[in-house]
Amino acid sequence: MYEVEVKVRTDHASVRERLVELGAEPVNEVTQEDTYYDAPHREFAETDEALRVRRETPVDAESFAELTYKGPLVETESKTRREVQTGVEDGEAAADILSALGFDPAATVRKERERFALDGFTVTLDAVAGLGEFVEVETDVSGEDSVESAREDAFDILHDLGLDPDDQIRTSYLGLLLADQSAAADADE
Repeated sequence: MYEVEVKVRTDHASVRERLVELGAEPVNEVTQEDTYYDAPHREFAETDEALRVRRETPVDAESFAELTYKGPLVETESKTRREVQTGVEDGEAAADILSALGFDPAATVRKERERFALDGFTVTLDAVAGLGEFVEVETDVSGEDSVESAREDAFDILHDLGLDPDDQIRTSYLGLLLADQSAAADADE
């Protein structure tokens, strides 16, 4: 499975209005805490991979956890990458297993998400702790041959929302957070 995603930093107010005008269906609101892990056998920052345990708490439902592997980007025009994930019954136990195997927690990303369904895509309004507000447009496709078409459709949705695909950010929230922390540390020296 490939996750085709485009992400733009922007204020949510105008986007939320456009979503209503376009007839987007509200899906849910959740709080997510993503703990990312470093591998003992390779440097994920160098291979552009990620391993995380996500704990998600929906506003109106039971909390749950997922274990996710994200492969390297497969194209330069979007944040498309192979993604493999599975639910885990106990997020703390999954974290303990990873730690026991030498996978050390690297960083945690916390965000409030508001999801909408629009034209076969999920449009997510993210408020990320320490980073600000973002909009993601994403869908899953089964093969690399479907990536380009899905990306172009995601760009169309960005246009419909009054956003410019040229403003997209291909860096993950983890990457943005680590870059901000590094810049702050350099400023303190």
